[in-house]
Amino acid sequence: MWQPTSGCGGDCLPAEGAVPRASRWTVAGRLLAVVAVVLAGAVTLPFVPAPRAAAAVRRFSRALLAALGVRHTVRGRLPGRGAFVVSNHVSWMDVLVLYAHLPARLVAKTEVGEWPVFGRLSHVAGTIFINRSRPRTLPDTVAEVREALAAGDVVAAFPEGTTYCGRTGGRFRPALFQAVVATGTPVMPLRLRYTLADGTATTVAAFIADHTLLRSFRRVVVARGLTVTAQALPALYPTGESTRRTLASASGSSVGRTSVSRRRVNAPPVPPASRALTDTAEVGHVS
Repeated sequence: MWQPTSGCGGDCLPAEGAVPRASRWTVAGRLLAVVAVVLAGAVTLPFVPAPRAAAAVRRFSRALLAALGVRHTVRGRLPGRGAFVVSNHVSWMDVLVLYAHLPARLVAKTEVGEWPVFGRLSHVAGTIFINRSRPRTLPDTVAEVREALAAGDVVAAFPEGTTYCGRTGGRFRPALFQAVVATGTPVMPLRLRYTLADGTATTVAAFIADHTLLRSFRRVVVARGLTVTAQALPALYPTGESTRRTLASASGSSVGRTSVSRRRVNAPPVPPASRALTDTAEVGHVS
């Protein structure tokens, strides 16, 4: 079985009392709101027609983040079509943030399809599942990603293969980038960062170690002032000389750096007509 590990453990999480807590009434309100959103999703999502799936998933994701009291902000320009979005992976909320802002098909482990709430959401969103217990099926997954990119879809993935606490990260694994090499699709690196109301970085949302989804949910729902910032970084444009390893390394380096300048991977400037980007600079959403 292919089971990547991050090395992040319980000692990466905030100490008891280190994160400001919301009031009991606020937490109670959030729990009621979460239940309401989940029930509404359970009733409506299975019957959403395919042409409206992206909009329905976006509304549900934003509603659930709002119910949790989590603010989410995008900085930079996100792709509207025909791009491979790659991000660091910190929390189960990463999925909601991507769905809230991107009309994307996500690549996720098959287990996600069986999770409460996220399972239904992933199927409606057209998730491409990767079976980590059967490595021999990886070429089929890459082929599915290639077909989606060739059709002009936005595909999003977490190439680290597992979650990290956010203070550190892992290397981007190259397998899925073969689909980019085959289609010449631009790669959009995305950096996710979790902060508190005062702007300090926090690991409270990290889904790591042997902690269950429920335990992680409890930490998030009681936190006050939690914000997720998605920073869109300069796109990488492959050429004939690009390989899956050079693309994985370059995008992983972009996400891992504090400040990033425009990057090219053996590529000349791409004409504006080929850039299908949506301008979402400094878009904020508050519960």
